[in-house]
Amino acid sequence: MAMKIRLARGGSKKRPYYSIVAADSRMARDGRFIEKLGTYNPLLPKDSEDRVKMDIERVQYWLDQGAQPTDRIVRFLEAAGIREKSERNNPNKAKPGKKAVERAEEKAAKAAEAAEAAAAETAAPAEETTAE
Repeated sequence: MAMKIRLARGGSKKRPYYSIVAADSRMARDGRFIEKLGTYNPLLPKDSEDRVKMDIERVQYWLDQGAQPTDRIVRFLEAAGIREKSERNNPNKAKPGKKAVERAEEKAAKAAEAAEAAAAETAAPAEETTAE
């Protein structure tokens, strides 16, 4: 059985509240779980002690049993000092989207046309003065 330590969403519309649970990875996000390990309230300030509450001993037990934490849970564990902070690499984060790339290409094309037109204007009067 593939175990996960993950968040199960609760709360009402636009008022999220999450339970940190140990569950079979094949179960639905808010479905059946084996044990509730803590809570997470994202609406509280980041420096609040009540934002994330975990039973550290039980989390450690499930990790020892082979449960895989999700990305968000790994962050909580890093903040609690259970796991070492890992290097994150998201090379696509800094890349602009499709529309931004298209706008940049259009802007570059217009600038190139304007530069050509300016070069043509400066070249045309110079030819007239030499012809006279």
